[in-house]
This record gives sequence, structure tokens and C-alpha cells, in this order.
Amino acid sequence: MIQNTTNNKKLQELLTYGVEKVIVLKDLEKKLKSGKKLRVKFGIDPTSPKIHLGRAIALRKLREFQNLGHKIILIIGDFTAQIGDSSDKLSKRPFLSKKDIDNNLKNYLKQIGKIINIKKAEIHYNSKWLSKMRWREIADLEESFTINQMLSRRNFKDRFKKREEISLRELSYPLMQGYDSVAVRADVEIGGFDQLFNIKAGRVIQKHYNQTEQNIIVTQMLEGLDNRKMSSSWGNTVNITDTPQEQYGKLMTLDDSLIEKYFNLCADIKSSDVKSLIMKNPRDAKMKLAYEIVKIYHSEKQAKKAENDFISKFQKKEIPKNIPEIKLSGTKFPKIDLIKLLNKTKMALSINEAKRLIKQGGVKIDKEKITKNITIAKKSFVLQVGKKKFAKIIIQ
Repeated sequence: MIQNTTNNKKLQELLTYGVEKVIVLKDLEKKLKSGKKLRVKFGIDPTSPKIHLGRAIALRKLREFQNLGHKIILIIGDFTAQIGDSSDKLSKRPFLSKKDIDNNLKNYLKQIGKIINIKKAEIHYNSKWLSKMRWREIADLEESFTINQMLSRRNFKDRFKKREEISLRELSYPLMQGYDSVAVRADVEIGGFDQLFNIKAGRVIQKHYNQTEQNIIVTQMLEGLDNRKMSSSWGNTVNITDTPQEQYGKLMTLDDSLIEKYFNLCADIKSSDVKSLIMKNPRDAKMKLAYEIVKIYHSEKQAKKAENDFISKFQKKEIPKNIPEIKLSGTKFPKIDLIKLLNKTKMALSINEAKRLIKQGGVKIDKEKITKNITIAKKSFVLQVGKKKFAKIIIQ
């Protein structure tokens, strides 16, 4: 039993900070105040090798439960990741191979361990039970849901109206995630708001198997660096394994409208001082935010170094030291086409992106901004793209 001395402030923070919705609030409050040790489930599919700040929000909420003495049940979706979650997807999600999953899993627990205490958590891989289910057991699981219930999901409903394909595989995903709650007898499940349908499915399926329905906490969603939902698929992420300099630099590109939200959800700083700092000087607020987040995932020493590097690179307009060298051979000097160079060196991912970067003034050669395509008559020069990408080009 957990001592029922949980004060109202901690309880309020647990159920409100970073929280979008609680199901069922009064029931969960009663359980928390009773002193009962709850089994708190969180599932994560290794669909990408890196965990980003958006995914970390639910993990940080999980840590709050852990700090209060509750049992954390971590489900690694090595089976469900192969099937693919269609949450907020406007088209069918492709299969992931077992090889891809295994590769993504290599450092997963190490990353999660930056946020929660892995040693005190109960860890399961859902292939343990899902891969062994027989057809009769699958049929029993499918009996818990109707097609009508599945088609009430917004993205399925929209695709159905447009007569777009919806595979039975996609419809099976919420059933499998819900069955995880049965397998571990979860009292509470935590997840992002985009997971609400899947997590609510857990309650339906627990009831089908005569278990007490889990309570639910869904956390707020975090926008990425392009103001869309943070997603590895879109590449707009700040990853918890990014280097200190990468984290700091990415966060300094954040839209001013998101600064306070990032403080609340990613750095646990919610004082009125933050609002006044943002109003007074958004750049300084972002520097503080970047410092705090780098400190969380690396160290205070690394945060200070990243801050100094940023000031040196961008505020003093200096070219950073120890930039990578790219040596090119077989290039007919002196006619080096800038667009092709950007694409060849991977400083731009495509010819079209290279054209756009040049047109927008995002490309510099030896600190000089270039706004149209040129041929470069130098054997050695520093190529800069945006605020963060530097390379010394050497023509051999």
C-alpha cells in the first residue's frame, strides 16, 4: 500500500499538468487517494530508432506516477509495431519488418531510462502474448468490437467516406493494443492524445474479459519544429538522443508561439517568470528553454557548452571550429554548380530543396549570402546552409 498522504498539490499536478483528458477522473482520484499501488501502463512501438520530445511527454507523466510509488508497466510493442498504428494517418501505414523493429530497439530502453527508472519498472514485449494467439483466441478478441465502432474513428470515417482502402490489419491494431491492457491487468494507461481511441479500446476489451476497466490519462500533443505534430515521419523532431549542440540549435529555431508550451511539457518550468521573459525577449526565453532541455538529457556542463557554441556560431556570426570537411574529386574546376553541389554533399536533400534554399537566402559561401545559382571558382571554401549546417568543401 502507498501511504495515502499524497497532498492535493501533487495530485492536481499529476492529473492536470500536460494532461488533455482523464477517464474516469473521479474514479482515478478515489484510487489515488486510497493509497492503493496502481499498475500504470504505457505502450510504445519502436517505429523509429529515436524517441523525441513529443513521445517523452507521456514518459515524464509516467515518472510522476513512479515517484509516487506506483508500479510502472512498460509495454514495448515489438509485435504491434510490425502491424502499424493508423492513429492520425490519412493513408494505410506500411508493414515494418522484424529486422527494422530489432534495429530500432537497440537503444530503446537506454533512451527510456533517461526519463524513468527502468530497474523499478515492469517491462514486457507484446510479442510474448500476441504472437502466440490462436485463431479461436483472435476471434474471441474480435468479438469485443464492431465494425461500426471502428468506423467511428475520425481517420477511418474520413477514408471510408472517400471510398479509400481500409485493411482489416489496420482495424486489428486497436484490438491488439487493448489486449495488452488485459495481459498486464492495467489499472491506468497513459498515452498521447492521438492514442485516445486505442487506449479507450483497452477499456472495452478489459470489460469483455471481465476485468476492471482501466482509467486513462492522455497527454497533450507537442508541435514539432514546423508547427505540425512532432513526428519522426515528418522529420520535425527534437530527439532525446540528439547531441547537446543539435538539441540546442533545433530549439532555437522554435516558433515563438510554442515557447511556453515547450517549457510546460518538456522542461517542467511553469512559473509566471517564463511568461514575462517570453514577452520581454523571446530569443532569451528560447535560450533558457534550450539550456534546460539539454541539461535534462545530457548535463548542466553540456548545456553550458552548447549555449556557448550557439552564441559563438550565430550571435557572433562566427564560423564554428572543427566543421566537417568534404573532399570532392573529379569535379571540373572552376565550374562547380551550386545547386548540384548542395545535392551532392547532402546539404540539401533534393535539387528542388537546393533551389528553394538558395532563393530564400539560406545558403552562404565563406559568410557571403548567395541568392541565385552560381558556378564557384574556388578550390576551398566554407559552405553554410541555414543556421546549423556547415562544411568545408575541398576540390581535389
